[in-house]
Amino acid sequence: MKKIFFFLLFVAFISSCVPVKKLIYLQGNPVEKKEIHKINDAPYKLQVGDNISIDVKSDNEELVKAFLKSTSSSVVGLGSAGVSYAINRQGNIRMPTFGEINVLGYTTKEVRLKLEEEISKYLKDDEGYFVTVNLDGIKYTIMGEIGSPGPKVVYQNQLSIIDAITNSGDISTVGNRTNVEVLRITPLGAKKYNIDLTQIEALTSEIFFIKNNDYINVMPLRQKSWGTGTTGLSSLTTFVSIFTLITSTILITRGL
Repeated sequence: MKKIFFFLLFVAFISSCVPVKKLIYLQGNPVEKKEIHKINDAPYKLQVGDNISIDVKSDNEELVKAFLKSTSSSVVGLGSAGVSYAINRQGNIRMPTFGEINVLGYTTKEVRLKLEEEISKYLKDDEGYFVTVNLDGIKYTIMGEIGSPGPKVVYQNQLSIIDAITNSGDISTVGNRTNVEVLRITPLGAKKYNIDLTQIEALTSEIFFIKNNDYINVMPLRQKSWGTGTTGLSSLTTFVSIFTLITSTILITRGL
C-alpha cells in the first residue's frame, strides 16, 4: 500500500512540473531559405482610432504652417514626426486648408501621395516640399499569464509578437507559450489566430508581426489550475507538505 502511495506521489510530482521545452522560445533549427514561406508583411491599412503623424517640410515656412497648424479636435499633439492626427469614426482626419480627408483603409504611403497631390495645387513651380506620414505607434492589449498585462503603445512602425511580449514583462512560468491567441479586428470582422512561440516556425507565421489594436491572450498551463508550483522545488515542497499533513493525521488518528 505504501509503495503504491509513494508511486502515485512520484507520478503527481513529475506531471506537476513545467517541462523546460515549454519555456524556451523558438526551438528547432532554421529552415533553408527556399523553404521559408513569405512573411505576411503587407502594408498596414489605417483603421478608426489610429493616430498618424504628418509632417511637411519646406523652405516656405508659411506653407508649412498653412497645412499643419490647426485647432481641430482631431489633432492629438506632436507625434513621433510632425503633428499627430486621430482618425475619427467616419475614417477622416481634419487638416487646415484641406478640411476633412478620408484615410480609412489607406496605407501611410497612400495617404502621403494623397497629401502631396493636394499640396501641389497650392505651390509655385520653384517651391519644394517634403511630406512624411507615419503610423504614430502600434497599440496592443495583452492579457493572461504575462508579467505586465494591459494596453501598450510602442512607437515604431513594425512590431513582432516576441517584441510585444518582452515589452510586457514576458510570459510567466505557467503561461502557455505553445498556444498564444491573437484577436484581430478587421473590416470584415473579428478573427482569432493561434501561434506556437516555442517553435522556430513562428517566425514565418502570418501573425508574427502584430497589427495595431491587436489583442494578445496568453493562456495558462494546466499546472496553474493544480496549484502545485511552477518549479520542481516548489512542487516538491508542496507534496512534502501534503505528505507531512497526511502522515500527521494518520498518527494522530492511531493515537486516539
